[in-house]
Amino acid sequence: MVERGRLAFDAARAALTALEGRLDRVQAAGRRNLDDARAVRDVLFVAILGALLLSSVVISVLVRAAVLRPLGRLGASVRHVANGEFDHRLRPEGPADIARLTADVETMRRRVVDALMTSRRDRDALEQQAAELRRSNEDLEQFAYVASHDLQGPLRKVASFCQMLQRRYDDQLDDRARQYISYAVDGATRMQDLINELLAFSRIGRVYSDDREVDLAEVFARAESDLSGPIAEADAEVVADPLPVVHGDPTLLTMLWQNLLGNAVKFRSPDRTPRIRVTVAEDATGWTFGVADNGIGIDPRYADKIFLIFQRLHPRGSYDGTGIGLAICKKIVEYHGGTLVLDDSDTEGARFTFTLPKPAAAVVPEQAGERAPAVPA
Repeated sequence: MVERGRLAFDAARAALTALEGRLDRVQAAGRRNLDDARAVRDVLFVAILGALLLSSVVISVLVRAAVLRPLGRLGASVRHVANGEFDHRLRPEGPADIARLTADVETMRRRVVDALMTSRRDRDALEQQAAELRRSNEDLEQFAYVASHDLQGPLRKVASFCQMLQRRYDDQLDDRARQYISYAVDGATRMQDLINELLAFSRIGRVYSDDREVDLAEVFARAESDLSGPIAEADAEVVADPLPVVHGDPTLLTMLWQNLLGNAVKFRSPDRTPRIRVTVAEDATGWTFGVADNGIGIDPRYADKIFLIFQRLHPRGSYDGTGIGLAICKKIVEYHGGTLVLDDSDTEGARFTFTLPKPAAAVVPEQAGERAPAVPA
């Protein structure tokens, strides 16, 4: 019984020993397979990493050759054009998108070149017109000189000799002859006035071109003093707001006030005493002046016509003058950077408004308010 148990135990131990040997061999084989797999994995990882590095290098070279170089050449060409080399042509190259971009930039360059050539042609034409205008102005100045020196003398001679003829032979002349002589004297006198007005109009901005601070109160008083005779004859009342200091030519501004005040007195209504009111309004850019009267007024339909040279709204015998006064006023105001218009808001008389820009050093309102308003001379 004991012997049989020992034999069984020995058989079992032998079987376990054989099983252990097989397990050891299987474990050794598994380790060898695992080591082989690790080696293959490492080789694959190294190969993949090498392939990625090689692909990156290849892609970088391709991008540089196919994209960056064409973009660099495109940028250099664009810089040439931006620096003023408008004749530098851009040639499409590289990938399709870059080629299309280059073609679009080349189209833009051609349009810029076309616009530049058109601008240059226009500039040349403008310079030619400016040269012709300068020559025309020189001819006009020469004509003005001739008119002031060569025409005034003969006209004065015609008028004076006609008057001498009338005085000396008055008893031998009939009424028709006296009328003809009167026409000749009147025509010569009106021609002299017309020439003087034309000379004054042409000298605005050419002879009279001073630019300094001008006290409009003094200028207004001077103009009012020059018109003291007509103002007193018409028994006109002139009232003005305190006037500021502006930049401009004192002679031209005096002519401006003389013409505006003279027209207000001349075109007075026979039914009422003439009253002339000068107002001033200040804003950030300058002043707006208003000259209003209670005269016969102006039809708003002629608001633009009255500023044209030699334009008259009344027959020549009704009012004296050449019809150039308001044209001179408009040119003087525009020379000083302002505007002159007929204000049709008033129902009685006429009202003109004009603007003048502020001088560099404007008079403060408190100081301007201390000025006394102008009074009739």
